[in-house]
Amino acid sequence: MNLAASPPRGLAIFALAWLLLIGAAPLLRLLAEVSGPAVSLLPGDAAVWRATGRTLMVSAGACAVAVVLGMALCSLLLLHAVPGRRALLFLCILPALIPPQVLALAASQATGPSSPLLLALDLAPPLGTPNPLYGPAGMIALLGLQGAPLVLLAISAVLRRVPGESIAAARSLGSSPHRALREVVWPLLLPGVLAGAGLAWISALGNFGIAALLGIPARWVTLPILVWQRLSGAGASGLATAASLSLLLAALAVPGLVAQRLATRALPLPSGRPFAPLPAGGLARALAALLWLALAIVLLVPLLSLLASSLVPALGVPISGNSATAQHWRAAFAPGSQTLAALRNSLLLSAGAALALAAASLPVALALRGRAVRLGAASVDFSYALPGACTAVAVLLLALSTPLGAWSYGTIGLILFAYLARFQAMALRPVAAAAARLDPSLDDAARGLGASLWQRLREVHLPPLAPGLAAGAILVALQAVNEVTMSTLLHGPGTQTLGVLVFNLQDGGEGPQAAAVSLVALLLVGGLMALASVLGKRLPQGTLPWYP
Repeated sequence: MNLAASPPRGLAIFALAWLLLIGAAPLLRLLAEVSGPAVSLLPGDAAVWRATGRTLMVSAGACAVAVVLGMALCSLLLLHAVPGRRALLFLCILPALIPPQVLALAASQATGPSSPLLLALDLAPPLGTPNPLYGPAGMIALLGLQGAPLVLLAISAVLRRVPGESIAAARSLGSSPHRALREVVWPLLLPGVLAGAGLAWISALGNFGIAALLGIPARWVTLPILVWQRLSGAGASGLATAASLSLLLAALAVPGLVAQRLATRALPLPSGRPFAPLPAGGLARALAALLWLALAIVLLVPLLSLLASSLVPALGVPISGNSATAQHWRAAFAPGSQTLAALRNSLLLSAGAALALAAASLPVALALRGRAVRLGAASVDFSYALPGACTAVAVLLLALSTPLGAWSYGTIGLILFAYLARFQAMALRPVAAAAARLDPSLDDAARGLGASLWQRLREVHLPPLAPGLAAGAILVALQAVNEVTMSTLLHGPGTQTLGVLVFNLQDGGEGPQAAAVSLVALLLVGGLMALASVLGKRLPQGTLPWYP
């Protein structure tokens, strides 16, 4: 049996069973709620209509901001060789890697009348002034800021396939460099813009961290918040309503899915030498200098504000040598504190999900030549594309449909299962790309020598696929370590994660301690990024978005 024609039977059975378990089963259980009575009640629920309209408004605004910012950054950093280009690209991608609840907390504590940093600089607005970020404008701004790197990365992926000869051909016909970019290169990049817009739409649609921390204080409830509120209600009716809202949220994600689908069906680009950025002129250099200043404001000021907030006795007290205190840090790391437990849970969940998904990705990637396995893989792609609230509710419904449902509710195991369902597609992509380039004759030769399936996996396929497996594991760990949407909906006593703890502390009025925990979360993300960067040279090109 040739691997190029079909995978080994045992491999295909395992891969299909795994994909059906973590991908298709939760989605089918969620779709079963379409026939439930709670769905028929949604049209008559005024709160649902209000939350839907607000969700659409915020998502559309954030998507527009993300596309404009992403295209502007592409024009400056990808199409022109400005000074410090790689460092600027790294900094521009950072907002997408910062946990949304941490970004929202840092930005809100950097503004408003109670900001310790603004009070120390005598720049705080008068007491009683509403925080300018609370409400739809602040949500759109921060969601657009987090979505812009997604647009930038989507365009960058297309730009890597644009032939450098296109610019030379336009120049030979008398076009100026900038006219060639405008009339030749940008039309070729439109599929990347479309794909990025779809990603930004879905990201904004399902974001809970920013929506909750900026929307709840202004009583601006969007669908992810409403799902959380209804799921927190007592009894089965709360779960049924949350499931119906998740189906509505999934329906609203369709435009983003369609945009990404249309982008992938764009005409293939001709091959050629890699595109070379144009030399930076005076205007590009000036804009790069302004970008350094903007990034300092966007990234450094909120970070300093978090640090200042964590060191004052209470919000509203200006930071100074006399007011600085470590009491909130001591409380955060006191023996038996929630921070230590949340840190343990986050590390356990992220490491467990990364290792399990990397291990499963090896046989799945090798079995993707089978049609049934490819259909199963489509279910995990769909789970990853949908908002996290949909995956969380789907997993919860599936768990409660089993005899162990009551026991599993609120456990680490249930959260881990949700992570597996959501992040399998992310772990699989780099491995699948590498597996597609393997020579099937190597597997045939090993089988001809009497090697078992397990021996062939370990000795023939694992070595060349190891970089892809590591790449997928790193990406999963980065996403999972501060995940908040699914863990907020699924956690129970003793199983809260760092993301949930930040939200709960801020919601409970413990802003300074929430700032301290947020800094711990940022250090954790920074450590994982540093580890990934050390391994960057051994990973497939393009795996790490901040690594050239």
